[in-house]
Amino acid sequence: MGVRYSVGVDFGTLSGRAVLVDVGCGDIVATAEMPYPHAVMDERLPDGTRLGHDWALQHPRDYLDVLTATVPQTLRKAGVDASDVIGMAIDFTACTMLPVDGAGEPLAFDVRHCANPHSWVKLWKHHAAQDEANRLNEVASRRGEPFLARYGGKVSSEWMFPKVMQVLDEAPEIYAAAASFMEATDWVTMWLTGVARRNSCTAGYKALWSKREGYPSKAFFKELDPRLENVVAEKFGHGVDPIGSKAGDLRPDAAEALGLKPGTAVGVANVDAHVAVPAVGITEPGKMLMIMGTSTCHMVLGHEERIVPGMCGVVEDGIIPGLMGFEAGQSCVGDHFDWFVRSLVPSEYKEEAERKGIGLHALLRGKAERLRPGESGLLALDWWNGNRSVLVDADLTGMILGMTLATKPEEIYRALIEATAYGTNMIIETFEGCGVPIREIYACGGIAEKDAMMMQIYADVTGRSIALSASPQTVALGAAMFGAVAAGSAKGGYDDIFEAARRMPKVKEERYRPIPENAARYARLYSEYKTLHDYFGRGGNDVMKRLKALKAEIGGCRDQHSP
Repeated sequence: MGVRYSVGVDFGTLSGRAVLVDVGCGDIVATAEMPYPHAVMDERLPDGTRLGHDWALQHPRDYLDVLTATVPQTLRKAGVDASDVIGMAIDFTACTMLPVDGAGEPLAFDVRHCANPHSWVKLWKHHAAQDEANRLNEVASRRGEPFLARYGGKVSSEWMFPKVMQVLDEAPEIYAAAASFMEATDWVTMWLTGVARRNSCTAGYKALWSKREGYPSKAFFKELDPRLENVVAEKFGHGVDPIGSKAGDLRPDAAEALGLKPGTAVGVANVDAHVAVPAVGITEPGKMLMIMGTSTCHMVLGHEERIVPGMCGVVEDGIIPGLMGFEAGQSCVGDHFDWFVRSLVPSEYKEEAERKGIGLHALLRGKAERLRPGESGLLALDWWNGNRSVLVDADLTGMILGMTLATKPEEIYRALIEATAYGTNMIIETFEGCGVPIREIYACGGIAEKDAMMMQIYADVTGRSIALSASPQTVALGAAMFGAVAAGSAKGGYDDIFEAARRMPKVKEERYRPIPENAARYARLYSEYKTLHDYFGRGGNDVMKRLKALKAEIGGCRDQHSP
């Protein structure tokens, strides 16, 4: 048997990318990427319909365009024959959900519904369902629902059921028209195979499903809203397949569009953060993987279920079969820095970057890395997109303390980076305080690969060594690994993810290690961060929420008076 290949497709926040991977060693032989033509729709629909505050939608057609553009491109680049591709699998940001009709078509494709924002894909960072999340949490807490503890005590507005509830509250006609609410990762996999299934990862982490208990009870949903009593049977009827299993075979029409052979094995869909864990060789507890991009997800394995406040979930077999998979996360990391560069960097810095032939991020990093910890006198909270862990509150907002008329842009830039490191350390401390040890940290993603200063800051703040993925497309590599598992050893793949994780992962030998002097200074700064974190995040002062409510109130008045 010659060289065999697997395809992994990673659907991110702004673009999708496909990789063609040598199954025997994990080498990526070709990559192709495509930005989503409609990007993130947070102001208007394609027809001009205005969106409300905290909305974030996407166009489902963009996902299919990515598939049909990037997968054939990888085959052409590598000169690989489709008959040598034994499997494929995809991953997505989550919860990224959409309503579909009985034939599996998105309601956004239906001319009767396409002008209604609720017919479109709600991206993971759609936060307009916070009121619904608050109601769900209140009812679950009052009833003593056992599932709530598995999600750190709060369900996020980013997850499936708050978004479903928002559809029901604001567009009951869309709720009625939906035969199913699906994760985008399951919908795309259904397009590939023709079989509608749900994956245990998104079902467990984003839709309150448990391997042992299933979904929450009808009585719970009825108390939330009598119209939701039968929501599981009516809108979530597809079975749940475990991660690492085969979703089906590539159907002929999809195979022709992708340039692959009909019958190619397709793995069960997955989530971007979770699929990356075996791609750096993590298959045992004690190691945390940070997937760093526009946001950061923190993944940890454990032997026992532990209840950790503010975690995004603990799911049996959620990441690796036979282990508990813990998830936490930060909603604003790369988005944080991009916002600052787009909005607040003065013109002279832009001109300097142009003269030097470098980007603004590179210019700011170069200036910021000359600063010592604490030298700027600044301290920031990393909540520009709300707080996912450990407070689970999308109504929190960002803050910078200590600015003066002498404050420089590079000082702010570094303070924002440090804030994300403090947020990660808060997550680590919370896990360890609840009996989930974290001895080593691994990192992947564009930030981890490109920003040495940031990774050193993370090592100094957390006091732990950080190993980096050696693959520029770790997440897509992880998807390709599950594609190889879907194919099985008989076709040149692997029979389980443990076997694949012994052959295909890529990790750099060098590590970032804490610098003692810096670590000591950051310990002092982190103590101050914790004070602000608890004061503004745990009810000491809800000024952020009051300001946000006032903004919404005034914005609503403006909309009423707009022509």
